[in-house]
Amino acid sequence: YSPDGRFMFGIGRTSAEKMVDGFLKYRLLRQTSDSHVPVSITLFAGAYRTGLSNQIQSNGFDLYEHGTDRFSYCYQVMFGRKFNRNFSMQIAPWMVHYNIVSSITDRNDAYGVAGIARMKFTQRAAFTVEYGYRINKYTNDTYYNSLGIGFEIETGGHVFQVHLTNSFGLVENQFYTHTATKWNDAGIRLGFNVSRVFTL
Repeated sequence: YSPDGRFMFGIGRTSAEKMVDGFLKYRLLRQTSDSHVPVSITLFAGAYRTGLSNQIQSNGFDLYEHGTDRFSYCYQVMFGRKFNRNFSMQIAPWMVHYNIVSSITDRNDAYGVAGIARMKFTQRAAFTVEYGYRINKYTNDTYYNSLGIGFEIETGGHVFQVHLTNSFGLVENQFYTHTATKWNDAGIRLGFNVSRVFTL
């Protein structure tokens, strides 16, 4: 929900790991049509709470001893620019923090940068791409950078989106840091979104 077009907040629920999340976004700068302000800058903060760990189903042991252990966080600074009426791009450095990690050798903090582009090829249709690059080595487990390619079409007040991606998770602390499959080993997943703007 956005009361003024600059500040936004939201909540969500994800089936994977029974994740509950909330986020805040604030548009610090807005690009102007005369390029007096050449980029838009938006600040993002997300908080995530997982459900019971997988171990509790097999051996009765819950990885998360304390309630705060279930929390993780993501922070981003989004730099976006609309180059013309058809092409826009965004660069977003990110950090994900986990209050608890699975292994003693894992790090609590992961860093990276996301690159996002959108190209309209008709008045109502566009291709999108997003790549999440991981900078530091935060675990000995094998994970890969997230890559998603999408197609979207606007029909009246709705936006329909179809995505192909190698990521299973839907929120930042899942797909940026724990993408376990690659595009070239049949690790591709299909996603579908419908968006609608409501005005109160």
